[in-house]
Formats: sequence, C-alpha cells, structure tokens
Amino acid sequence: MSFIRPEIIAGLTRWREVIAASALGALGLWLLVQHGYLLPILGLALAAIGLGWVLQALRRRRFAQDGEAPGIVRVTEAQIGYLGPRVGGFVGLPDLVEVRLLTLRGRRIWKLRQSDGETLHIPVEAQGAEALFDAFMALPDMDSAALVAALGSTATTDSKVIALAGADRLIWSRKGAGVVVR
Repeated sequence: MSFIRPEIIAGLTRWREVIAASALGALGLWLLVQHGYLLPILGLALAAIGLGWVLQALRRRRFAQDGEAPGIVRVTEAQIGYLGPRVGGFVGLPDLVEVRLLTLRGRRIWKLRQSDGETLHIPVEAQGAEALFDAFMALPDMDSAALVAALGSTATTDSKVIALAGADRLIWSRKGAGVVVR
C-alpha cells in the first residue's frame, strides 16, 4: 500500500533526471558560497556540470513523447532496432545517412534511411523511443535543440510535402553521403 498517489509517482519518475541534475546544481551553488579555497572551486565545477545536465535532461524530457504506439524500440550499442506488430527492422548508426520526421495520418514517425537505401519507420510514441535521443546525439553534427524543436512543432521547414502522406521534415543527413562528380 502506497501513501503517494500513482499520478504523482509517475510524474516524479518522468522528471527524475531533471530533479537529480537540479539537486547537483544546487549542491554546487551551496558549495560555491562556502568559505575556503577548495570548496568554492568544487562548487563552481559542480554548478556548471549541473547546469549542463539540466539543459540536456530537459531536452531529453521534451524528446520523450506521451502516448502509445505499437512496437518496441531497442538501442543496443550502435544499433537501433524496432519490433512492431507488422513491420520492424534494425539499422546501425554508422550506416545511417538520413533522419526524417514524417506525419502520416496524424501520427509522427521517424524515418531512418541507411546507406543502401533501406528505411526503418519508427513511431515517435513507441515504447522505448526515448532511447533514440541518445542514439541520435551520437550522430556527427546532430543539433539537440533542432531535434527537440522538430518534435515540438507541426510545421515543416524544408518545404517538402508529400501529398498523400503528410509532412516530411529533414532532421539530419550525413555529410558526404551523395554522389561526387569531378
């Protein structure tokens, strides 16, 4: 028997990383105002680490979407796997050349394209899809603010619209993935 309501436990669980990062930053600020030579230096370092962690935790929290979609996402080392009820597959991060965000029949879907042309479609609300944030951040030149902003907006920025499917937004593409003509 728990004396805390399940909604409060669920909310604290969703925000646990932000809470921990804030606690580290607060500890750093407390040490910063202490007397001596070593404690303020240590406090400044902890406050800076806490601030960076809070920013990243807030972006990770905004990336995680509420809702339910079919399938399970697993990220293992440098491989993203999606196991859906009808479709699924795996893509290695070194083979990934493009990440797009589609809107298909009102549902947002990650479209991951490999160098051989194969694509993997993953619903944004699939179970475990929040692990894609860290996997995407491992890609070269990925901008975390742009990645989170893409999920927060419904407008497309690259003005490429698929007539039957909906909006198709380019999030990231690997540099040098095209044909070189000399």
